[in-house]
Amino acid sequence: MVELTYAQLHAWLVAFLWPFMRISAFLMAAPLLGHSAVPARVKVGLSALLAAAVAPGLPPMPEAPVWSWAGLGIIVEQTLIGAAMGLALRVMFSVVQAAGEYIGLQMGLAFATFLTPDGVNTVVLSRIFNTITLMMFLAVNGHLIVIDILASSFHTLPIGYTGLNPGGMELLVRYGGTIFASGLLLALPLVAALLIINLSLGILNRSAPQLTVFSVGFPTSLTLGLLLLTVLMTDFGRFLQQLFGGGLLFLQQLVETLAPL
Repeated sequence: MVELTYAQLHAWLVAFLWPFMRISAFLMAAPLLGHSAVPARVKVGLSALLAAAVAPGLPPMPEAPVWSWAGLGIIVEQTLIGAAMGLALRVMFSVVQAAGEYIGLQMGLAFATFLTPDGVNTVVLSRIFNTITLMMFLAVNGHLIVIDILASSFHTLPIGYTGLNPGGMELLVRYGGTIFASGLLLALPLVAALLIINLSLGILNRSAPQLTVFSVGFPTSLTLGLLLLTVLMTDFGRFLQQLFGGGLLFLQQLVETLAPL
């Protein structure tokens, strides 16, 4: 007859629960699977599957009961680590969304919005850029690299209540500036060209008032914007390659920075 003690059951629970908290927080904050359109059962099931897969190879767990203040502190700590990693990955995808917002605004497509399942209106170009980026990320097996970084984070940041380095959170906040910097760099060729076109149309409207901006300017900006967008897409792959490389490198750097000194 097989007998199980409370200590064995508690050890099994701890070996599964604390990695599950970090992985589930990451999936909730990360793009793609973290989207509100993905059912919660899928997120929980995938988190449980990943936690069961990585649990046997984890370092020894701290001797802290789950139902204690120390156990609660570990749960909060693991949730913060997972959420920080997920937000870092979401920043990487927000770069192309910001570029789509800039280009759509300059082309006159700011009114062409797309209603997402979570009830948020986004510019159509931003939605298209985001979809292309997600497909490219899956095509280059970026999701597998992210899972590998998440699994190795348990060795860089072992589960315990030793605390986190506040410099890691500061690094994550500073990385948020990439949304505006890199997004503007991607959209800069179109924004600059369309700005020159709009200035030319403004001068033309002052010299020839019978040529209204609304009847001539909007079709011109839209047509030239689509042509320039076609040219931009030829270099979109190289931009995504640099974006993915920098984002995954930052994700690894974030895990190392969060490690306590």
